[in-house]
Amino acid sequence: MSLALLMTAGMLRSQRLSLHSNAQQIHQLQLRQLGFAGEAWGRERLRTLLPDPASPVAAGQAWAEGEPGLSLEGGRVEVDIEDLSGRFNVTALLTKGPPDDAVAQRWLRLQKQLKVPAIEATAFQGLSLSDISQLRQVPGVDAQWWARMQPWVALLDKGARLNINTASVTLLSSLAGITPDLARRLVAERPAQGYASVEAFTFLPALRGLGIPANGLGIDSHRFRITTHVRLGQSRLRLESDVARHSTTGQWRLLQRRFLAPLHSEPHE
Repeated sequence: MSLALLMTAGMLRSQRLSLHSNAQQIHQLQLRQLGFAGEAWGRERLRTLLPDPASPVAAGQAWAEGEPGLSLEGGRVEVDIEDLSGRFNVTALLTKGPPDDAVAQRWLRLQKQLKVPAIEATAFQGLSLSDISQLRQVPGVDAQWWARMQPWVALLDKGARLNINTASVTLLSSLAGITPDLARRLVAERPAQGYASVEAFTFLPALRGLGIPANGLGIDSHRFRITTHVRLGQSRLRLESDVARHSTTGQWRLLQRRFLAPLHSEPHE
């Protein structure tokens, strides 16, 4: 009788552990499926609201606003869509010869804005990077430098330019002669549909006489990041999905997905 009771107790314990494990797996599967649903919502929003790859892309347009209509009991799904051309394109520094002087100066000013030790643009000359995280291998890049710079840089196509219609205060402050106060004013007064040309921006009355070079500046974008934040009960999930559209056909494709630790807040200004 004692042996039978011990065996029965062991079987019940094993079954409880199995049920708990199955419940955990189902819960994680639900989190991932909700993450994919948020990504799908973001991709459809971009495809629908940005049909013309030649048109300006601006932070005040409809693609950058709105929330997915996902109703959850005890949970929430939030989706952020970011234009990666609003970041500094590190690819512009990966040249065989000296990088463009205007771009190199913006790189130095960006580091100064973020109060990190400056790494000269020439340190990246001739490097071949396949992912932005590989910057951590560059001499002079430590954990603190990477933590401060990572939200403001991207590894885009060689021809990708800083989009003045989506660039943040921090990135606009990296342009010659633009102070943080002026950058905040420019962002506040930026047209909802964006500037139709780089010249329309550089010829603004507030920028006259600054001689801002148009090198590396643009008004359109072809790379976006869809970040899906999922909360289900006490569990959290963050999915980053990078998507790109063809510059002529407008066709969209998924470049990569990353499941990351949840963030309490994003550091963008």
